[in-house]
Amino acid sequence: MKKIQHVTVLGTGVLGSQIAFQTAFSGFDVVAYDINEEALEKAHARFAGLVDTYVEDKVDGAADGKAKAALGRLRLTHDLADAVKEADLVIEAIPEILELKKSTYKKLGELAPKHTIFATNSSTLLPSDMKDSTNRPSQFLALHFANRIWKFNTAEVMGTSDTDPAVFDTVVEFSKEIGMVPIPIHKEKAGYVLNSLLVPFLNAAAALAAGGYAEPADVDKTWRIATGAPMGPFQIFDIIGLMTPYNILSHGDDDLKEIAKWLKTEYIDKGHLGVATGQGFYTYSK
Repeated sequence: MKKIQHVTVLGTGVLGSQIAFQTAFSGFDVVAYDINEEALEKAHARFAGLVDTYVEDKVDGAADGKAKAALGRLRLTHDLADAVKEADLVIEAIPEILELKKSTYKKLGELAPKHTIFATNSSTLLPSDMKDSTNRPSQFLALHFANRIWKFNTAEVMGTSDTDPAVFDTVVEFSKEIGMVPIPIHKEKAGYVLNSLLVPFLNAAAALAAGGYAEPADVDKTWRIATGAPMGPFQIFDIIGLMTPYNILSHGDDDLKEIAKWLKTEYIDKGHLGVATGQGFYTYSK
């Protein structure tokens, strides 16, 4: 199995940009891809912000120039063929829309070198739902990160029945090399470990607020006081960004679709998408 040296990350949103930056911070050459120049301009700003964040959070070596040096190992492009031409590993972090992911993997299967491993960072979709679109199911698996990757450094690795064990082991080793704690998942489970716990928790909180039972701030206050947790569910929503939960809820049952409608009407349509936009359930200073 070829050692991973060149990594491409598809999608430069909140988590995609973190994956790309953490990988470059760990010494890898990284290409970050997104669909157009406007998206890449936002990515430039996110990467610059991550340099400051790594220093502020005292990530080992960040203040000694390691964070700034990571920028020199990051290249941005909106040309998919260019993005993957040398990739040993492609990590996909695009929106949680199955047909979009499948169409993207079909293109990747045609453009990427034969040895390239594909990994989806999908939060809730099963890799087996996408494997046939890749044209290389034995080299495809899920690699799921938690938000604030430099701090909450789990990497859940989950293959399908077709995933080559050597590919699985290679991705586990790569996870260690970028400072993650790999969590092997022994069989497919939508939501892995983290989101199997987190998504029902967030949905329950959203149902309380959408149903008019309690204000988001009071739901958070209750959770923090009663459990000693540092954050409540709506604070977590804001960190994740509201578009990902919206996309997940929109594909749920009728009750979840009603929550998605509330989220869109009350927050998303008003541009309140979370920390990244300065306002979500809470307001944040720039």
